[in-house]
Amino acid sequence: MFTLDNITKSYRTTSGRKYIFRNLSMVIPPDRNIALIGRNGAGKSTLMRLLSGVDTPDSGVIRTDKSISWPVGQSGGFQGSMSARDNVKFVCRVYGYVGEEMRSKIRYVQDFADIGSWFDEPIRTYSSGMKSRIAFGLSMAFEFDYYLIDEVMAAGDNTFRKKCQEVFNEKLGKSKIFLTTHNMKEVERLCDMVLLVDNGQLKVYDDVAEGINVYLTK
Repeated sequence: MFTLDNITKSYRTTSGRKYIFRNLSMVIPPDRNIALIGRNGAGKSTLMRLLSGVDTPDSGVIRTDKSISWPVGQSGGFQGSMSARDNVKFVCRVYGYVGEEMRSKIRYVQDFADIGSWFDEPIRTYSSGMKSRIAFGLSMAFEFDYYLIDEVMAAGDNTFRKKCQEVFNEKLGKSKIFLTTHNMKEVERLCDMVLLVDNGQLKVYDDVAEGINVYLTK
């Protein structure tokens, strides 16, 4: 379960402070595969970052007793001057993996990403597709109660997307997801609840088809 208690989040812009959410409160029920949908700029990715703890609200509290991934598909958290190998090592240390456990995680990400010798080059030299491969592989190397998936299925070539889907389906056997996407077929296939982000509010639809229809007709 996730409890959002009076969440306010804003960003400073050249034209003044822009509020994404103001005093947002709701309870998101547990054990659901949830689609976060809405127009560009509605605040979907912001909410994902808040749920994961990557970003913090201006005020208010988010509570959960579940383990949450960082937003899969957002690769901005990498240290650009470090290689993919060293970035993976850093994340392993954060989560308490050392020795053979760390080496196993590194092998997993290296094999999944399949970028050859680039794995030991600085990430700032990578293409966006290479970063996506590392970001997805790194996320799937760890076990979480919830995976936050931000448009990652749209990245990369057909072979990469197929590989993502295969490993992702394995995770769905024991974990749940928050999925942000503009692909409504993915929402229908993967999710059993829709949260529509609209004008700083979240509208809940237990009927996925209804939620999609409201989104498409706005």
